[in-house]
Amino acid sequence: MLLEGRNAIVYGGGGSIGGAMARAFAEQGAHVFLAGRTQAGLDAVAAEIVANGGRADTAIVDARDEAAVDAHADEVARAAGGIQISVNVITDNDVQGKPAAEMAVADYLAPVEVGLRSRFLTARAAARHMKQQRDGVILMFGGDGDRSAHRRNHQLGGLVTGFSAIEALRRQLACELGEYGIRVITLQTGGVPESIPAELEWRAPIEKSLVESTLLGRAATLEDVGNVAVFAASDWARTITGAAINMTCGAFVD
Repeated sequence: MLLEGRNAIVYGGGGSIGGAMARAFAEQGAHVFLAGRTQAGLDAVAAEIVANGGRADTAIVDARDEAAVDAHADEVARAAGGIQISVNVITDNDVQGKPAAEMAVADYLAPVEVGLRSRFLTARAAARHMKQQRDGVILMFGGDGDRSAHRRNHQLGGLVTGFSAIEALRRQLACELGEYGIRVITLQTGGVPESIPAELEWRAPIEKSLVESTLLGRAATLEDVGNVAVFAASDWARTITGAAINMTCGAFVD
């Protein structure tokens, strides 16, 4: 198995994206530590992993809380013997559907402040342990560079600005941590329709738009997300760092 003997922290592990990654990590032998703010969601993913023969632990952790993040990472490293994989996919608290010129400053900056703060805190906590091991992978999710995000009447608020800030963090961390054998990678997505709550009335048009923007005529699935995350975290991707792995199905052409 590609991740046998490795410990992976998944912040936002009770959600659709985090859960997909956690299940895939566990299927490939990793001991998964699910962290988030909703116990029921974490427990559901953990129960599925354990039922399939995997290993999973849960903890209530606010990824925006410096002390909580540091304490949890320290406990995982102490109990499990290290941290080899860290990925943060918590919600960005973004506000969409309104022109930027008409938005409240707090609404526009929410995905920048929440996204950047939480990614910095969780990456820093993992890096402190990974440096001692001289090994590890920190994964980001989202990415930037897709010009389609800046089309007329495509009102995403500060979400793309937040993604760009996180990408700047990814590049900086990759440059600073490479000498310790730590890789930092973004999984670049053009959107995952399955992650949109089914009860939302606008899911269908958004899914249609996501699919139509691709070259392959389909969007990434949650299974795709898990598979690409496993690849990025494994030694099969040992030459990749400081980069974004494009899993947009051609919505963004490098």
